This record gives sequence, structure tokens and C-alpha cells, in this order.
Amino acid sequence: MTGQAQGRDRAGVRRVALARRSLRRRVGSTRGSSGYTLTELVVVLGILAVALGMGGVWFASQVPHYRLNGAVQQIRADLLAARARAVKQGNKVRVMFLDAHHYDILDGGNNDGDVDPGEVVEHRSLLEDFEGVTMQFSKKKKEVTFYPRGNVSSLTIMVDGAAGAKKISINRMGRVRIISPD
Repeated sequence: MTGQAQGRDRAGVRRVALARRSLRRRVGSTRGSSGYTLTELVVVLGILAVALGMGGVWFASQVPHYRLNGAVQQIRADLLAARARAVKQGNKVRVMFLDAHHYDILDGGNNDGDVDPGEVVEHRSLLEDFEGVTMQFSKKKKEVTFYPRGNVSSLTIMVDGAAGAKKISINRMGRVRIISPD
């Protein structure tokens, strides 16, 4: 090679070396860097701890609302199912509220209103799934009888919990409504 050609090759090698150094400065050097620093990890863990703590506090404050709404929806669903069963089967279906936490659904096939052998009785308890939720009633007689035409003896049930109270109203035509007292 001539001296002029060698000079060009050296200049080309220098340009490539400069370009690599420039690229390393922009992107970051891969030599000597094996991960995150301890400070970066501590900051990220601190942010995660604060976010999880705030989420846990919010969730804990929402649990009573979920329990109250779940209990109200369960009672309403059972009342509507009892009404539908009475209309479909053409017989009386009674929902008897035993105390502030329990109720039974009696599907009396012979329409006498009493529990006879072979008749279906379903037991429900609010204590199992909806802790802290209780029921109160508008009448001393704490039962609802759905008749084959869909009509019913009316009743109002107040469902109380730590998050407040909701009212379930059953009118004489069998309509079941949830009312939130304000």
C-alpha cells in the first residue's frame, strides 16, 4: 500500500471509532452496567408500597358497600324467583323471614301453606356471605305469600349494614323494588 492509501485507511478507522464513541454516549455504555442501582430499586419499591397501601385502604372501605348491595340483590332475586315459581307451577310459594339473618322459601305443592313431607323448603342465611347485614320488617307477620296469579301480600324489608340501609318494597301486584333511603 502506498502512504496515501494507508492515511485514508487510518482516517476511516478514526471516523468509525469516533462514531462508536458518540453512539455509546447517546445510548449509554454497555460496559460496566449490569442492572439497576440500589437507589433506583428502593425508589420503585417505595412507589409500589404507597400505591398498594392506598388501594388496600380503598378496598377495605368498599367491602361494607359490597356486602349490603349483595345481600339486597340476593333477597330480591329470591323474592322474584319465588313469584315466578308460584306463577309457573300454579301454587302458593311462601317466603318466611325467621329472624334478622335467616329466611326460608316454601314451595307448597298442595297450597295449604304448611310444610308437609315432600315439599321443598330452601333455607337462606345472610350470615354466611354478608356478614354484618341484618333485616327489619314493616309488619309483625314476617312472611310473603306469592299466589298463582303473581299477586302477593305486601311487605317492606329494611336491610341494614355498616354502609347504610336499603329498603326492599313488595307491592300487592308482586313488584319487588329496591329503594335507597336518602
